[in-house]
Amino acid sequence: MEITVGSHVWVEDQELAWVDGVVTSVNGNEAEVETINGNQVTTKLSKLYPKDMEAPDTGVDDMTKLSYLHEPAVLHNLATRYGIKEIYTYCGNILIAINPFQAISHLYDTELMDSYKGAQLGDRSPHVFAITDVAYRAMNNEGKSNSILVSGESGAGKTETTKMVMRYLAYLGGHAAAEARTVERKVLESNPVLEAFGNAKTVRNNNSSRFGKFVEIQFDACGQISGAAIRTYLLEKSRVCQISEPERNYHCFYLLCAAPPKSCQEIEKYKLGDPKSFHYLNQSSCYELVGVDDSHDYLATKKAMDIVGISVEEQDAIFRIVAAILHLGNIAFALEGEDSSVLEDDKAKFHLQVTAELLMCDLEALETALCKRNMVTPEEVIKRSLDPLGAAISRDGLAKTIYARLFDWLVKKINVSIGQDPDSKCLIGVLDIYGFESFKTSSFEQFCINFTNEKLQQHFNQHVFKMEQSVYQEEEIDWSYIDFVDNQDVLDLIEKKPGGIISLLDETCMFPKSTHETFAQKLYQTFKDHKRFVKPKLARTEFTIVHYAGEVQYQCDQFLDKNKDYIVPEHQELLSTSKCSFIASLFPSLNAETPKSGKFSSIGSRFKLQLQQLMDILNSTEPHYIRCIKPNSDLRPEIFENVSVLQQLRSGGVLEAIRVKCEGYPTNRIFSEFLERFSILVPEVLKENVEENVACKSIMEKVGLSNYQIGKTKIFLRAGQMAELDGRKAKLLGESAKVIQKQVRSRIARKCYVRIQTASICIQTVLRGQLACESLKFRKRTAAAVKIQKSARRKSASRKYTNIKSSAIVVQTGIRAMVARNEFRSKMQNHSATIQAATEEEEKDSGKEEEDIGKEEKDNGKEEKDVGKEEKDVGKEEKDSGKEVEEPEDKEPEKQPTVEVQEKEELPDPPVAVLEQNKPDKTYVSPDKEQEVTEESNEPYHIVEEISSPIQDVLTAEELPSEVEQLKVLLIGEKKRADEYQKKHAEAQELSEQRRKKLEETEKKVHQLQESLNRLHQVQNQPLHPLLELITLIIRTTLMLHQLAQILHFQLQVVIQPTTLVPVLKLPRCMLKMLQPLKLQVLRTVIRRGHLMTTSDGSLCFCFILSIDDRYKHNFSRELQCRHAKHNPNSYT
Repeated sequence: MEITVGSHVWVEDQELAWVDGVVTSVNGNEAEVETINGNQVTTKLSKLYPKDMEAPDTGVDDMTKLSYLHEPAVLHNLATRYGIKEIYTYCGNILIAINPFQAISHLYDTELMDSYKGAQLGDRSPHVFAITDVAYRAMNNEGKSNSILVSGESGAGKTETTKMVMRYLAYLGGHAAAEARTVERKVLESNPVLEAFGNAKTVRNNNSSRFGKFVEIQFDACGQISGAAIRTYLLEKSRVCQISEPERNYHCFYLLCAAPPKSCQEIEKYKLGDPKSFHYLNQSSCYELVGVDDSHDYLATKKAMDIVGISVEEQDAIFRIVAAILHLGNIAFALEGEDSSVLEDDKAKFHLQVTAELLMCDLEALETALCKRNMVTPEEVIKRSLDPLGAAISRDGLAKTIYARLFDWLVKKINVSIGQDPDSKCLIGVLDIYGFESFKTSSFEQFCINFTNEKLQQHFNQHVFKMEQSVYQEEEIDWSYIDFVDNQDVLDLIEKKPGGIISLLDETCMFPKSTHETFAQKLYQTFKDHKRFVKPKLARTEFTIVHYAGEVQYQCDQFLDKNKDYIVPEHQELLSTSKCSFIASLFPSLNAETPKSGKFSSIGSRFKLQLQQLMDILNSTEPHYIRCIKPNSDLRPEIFENVSVLQQLRSGGVLEAIRVKCEGYPTNRIFSEFLERFSILVPEVLKENVEENVACKSIMEKVGLSNYQIGKTKIFLRAGQMAELDGRKAKLLGESAKVIQKQVRSRIARKCYVRIQTASICIQTVLRGQLACESLKFRKRTAAAVKIQKSARRKSASRKYTNIKSSAIVVQTGIRAMVARNEFRSKMQNHSATIQAATEEEEKDSGKEEEDIGKEEKDNGKEEKDVGKEEKDVGKEEKDSGKEVEEPEDKEPEKQPTVEVQEKEELPDPPVAVLEQNKPDKTYVSPDKEQEVTEESNEPYHIVEEISSPIQDVLTAEELPSEVEQLKVLLIGEKKRADEYQKKHAEAQELSEQRRKKLEETEKKVHQLQESLNRLHQVQNQPLHPLLELITLIIRTTLMLHQLAQILHFQLQVVIQPTTLVPVLKLPRCMLKMLQPLKLQVLRTVIRRGHLMTTSDGSLCFCFILSIDDRYKHNFSRELQCRHAKHNPNSYT
């Protein structure tokens, strides 16, 4: 595939194995890639793999459907499916199972089993049931045995997968017959027994099988289970005596120590206790497993023993042997003499005694068998003492031998209990065997395990190659040039005879003085030129083999000891004479054994023979492969470690199978799928009426690709050709997409513009309508406001005019009255002068004058009565005015014959500074007089005539002579008082002269007051006149009034009423604001009426009435007193 800028590729990463990215630049054979995590990586083009951008987000269930079949694509597909809890995936007919480390609901229930029954492979999602069903149907249809090979490293889930396989086979092969049903249960219940005695916790797995197991499920002609057989391989006996941190020994030891309280008698009988007290268990600090109840598993194991047919006596013997092995490990030895050993202490003696009791053998014989050894010579048998180390080795050898014999017996017992069908011609074998292992310290067990996996990998490669060949043959394509890669060279290195590693090991073991260093040197010399054998630098007892899954370094320190499998005669003789028949059956007498006692038997050679037998069985069956994968080393759910999984894929041969497929035609598609995917490259092909294979060929020719194959129903592509086709398709689609996007975007933009335009017009229409309505409403309101303002201003102007007019009339009335009084005084002065002249001339007429004076006094008394009457009228008028104010302004008052009522209705309440009088003897204007003056104000020429005067009767000249005569008569009787009257008369003349002068000044002030009133009237008619001029005018007018009062000695009459009267003069609001600093907070101040009148002492006063709001009466009174006292300290008003 041609990699260009912008291509999506996979690039190697140390942490994630493979990471996807985008090519940013290409320079010759190198490319710069920006990974998904933001890193910039520069690498060679040959190390880049294309990424399929059309792959589904959930992955594919069969990885042969991947467009690019390579390592990163396979790894990414598995990780994607694992993320959605899809743990099963096909790779052709190979099932890859990833351990979820958690229970997944409804994954193995009966309904799901029924759905896979009879279904073709691939019709349903990948599952272990699908592989098992294919094997079962192939056995029934073809009459040929099948096998299911479950492989994977420790912790990958092989044991659980094997259980599911046997469970589904029992579901398919079960029937109603009670006997057959027993066979089915025995097959399923055999697993707990084998797990208890053959599984243990390792570094990578809590339930690792430490032996290989091949279960043969036998079927009759009807497809029903008729029998079963279990074959085991290479039990790890060394684990019985030696374990490392953090591993555990076999489960059965811990189960017996954790027996429930109901089994206390057994614990007492076996003299067991805490696992920490036994040497074979306390070598590791791990005694319990998380989430595992050993006491529960103990009961489950006993129940499984009952099902497979192990009697109670046999069960008791089995647990006696397990307990004996634990006590045997606690027997310690001490040095005695130079080279002999004895029991170390009383504790060792106790455990020796318990071991002898459990094994039912002689105590002294057991001690002798552990501490001494018989040397057989031609002449005699010599007993040789063992040192403490030799005695410990002898003890551990006895423990391993007993446990191995017990495990073999359990397998045989299970096979006998389940029962084999000798007439069965078909079987399904399930192989559960350890996967490839590579530890820091790899010994003889790992060597045998990896040898097994090499054999199985060869079988797997041959099967995959065979499957590929079968597909090519069915499609009738040329496949002769395909090169098959084999691992036969590694197998020859291990098992070739002579010259293989196992042969050299057996040869070395035959020599008593051989050591592991001798064995290592032989290997170095023999395989120094072998490409699969590597000698580490500075190594003396280590060697490395390059397996198909990687390099493994082995330590051959214990190869010789672990390869030797012979029974010590003393141990054989001791246990064969046991009083327990079960133990004695495990160790038959020497005469009954086929091999002679003490003869060397190679475990490696025996294992090679068993493995060859297994391969013969597998080769005779149709294999089906299940590769189990452990997603992480922490055994936790939902964690996928790419590096670990990739290593297991390589170890399990999955990637090798992919490589084999890539050697040929890794990608194949049926014609219809190919045309559907790539007909866009050559559109005219679909228009032509041709066959599908011809159309596919035409596409490949026009694209310019070769080395493809056209089969009967499929087209086969070489590696990289699918990526090339996808690249050209992506380029074509990109160019077409640009054209489509241009048109679509243009159409979308046009539609958007039209929608916006239409919406704008609609919005504008609505808004303009709303604005028009608002404008019309505003104009209507404006017109209405203008009318209201016009009416209000007209009414206000009318009121102002009426107020000013009324005020002017009142002022004019007062002034005309004052002028009339002045004229009257002038006449009175002239009259007084005439009287004086007549008095001087005619002294005789004094009597008449006295009569005139008396009459004048009477007139003065009458005038005082008139003043009192006026005071009463004023009080009555105040009450009437209070009633008038309480009526609403907008209420039309009743008509009155006087001008005063009309003034009350029309004028507002202008606040004006007024004077308040606090002294008790006040002089009030008579209401009757006030009413008379108001009524006569409309007839200005008769004002003076209506005003009453104390000397009104002496105004006519016709009455003067008679009065003179009366005065003469009075003067005759009053001569004595004449002088006093003359003096008083002189004083009166002086007072009259002073008053005349003051009257002239008053007239001037009156004229000035009239001018001020006229200007005030002008200001009220002009609202925009400056406020300052108005205030100045009011102040001047007030001062003149005060001066006028001072000149004329007027008494300022102030009446403060609780209710507001209708004013004659209204002050504007702006004036009120300017008067606020004077603290004269008056709401309504009215000059209702003013006129000159005389008081009781004969002085004149200008009387007017002020109306003040009741709330400000007190403050106003106090302020007025202060101001009036300041200007007129001698005045009582």
